[in-house]
Amino acid sequence: MIAPRRLLTALIAWTVVSPAAGAAAQASTATISANVATLAKLTLSRSTAAFPDADPDTMPQVAATGGAITISVKARARPATVVLLTVQASGDLRSGLSVIPATNITWTATGTGFVAGTVSAVSPVTLASWTGSGLRSGTQSLFFRNLWTHPTGTFTVSLVYTLTSP
Repeated sequence: MIAPRRLLTALIAWTVVSPAAGAAAQASTATISANVATLAKLTLSRSTAAFPDADPDTMPQVAATGGAITISVKARARPATVVLLTVQASGDLRSGLSVIPATNITWTATGTGFVAGTVSAVSPVTLASWTGSGLRSGTQSLFFRNLWTHPTGTFTVSLVYTLTSP
């Protein structure tokens, strides 16, 4: 009886000590791609601005009611590419047949990349610019040049904000 017990012990020891039979291994490669295109998103805190009537002697620059417009920009762009935010008037300010040039509207700005400027009905004016992708925000405070020589009326114009991320 001792012999079979020794044989069983030897078999168990040999199984534990001997290396396991080599498992078959196979490597495979997969290629994964993600398409990330340029993209731009512009958000304005409000879409209207109004300038109250005021005495030109005491208020030569009239601030828009409601305070500054908060501007949020999200842009995906290639490295070293300029992301540009511009403003252009759709024309001059009009009230019936009366006209006030759009250049009577100016702005100040806060926030990294934002700059002050004067509205133009002829060409876009830079409001902000940055390099590369990112999230940016700033404010734009609009002002109306208040002159005694302006005709009377309620004048309107649309401002077109354009965000480009080539």
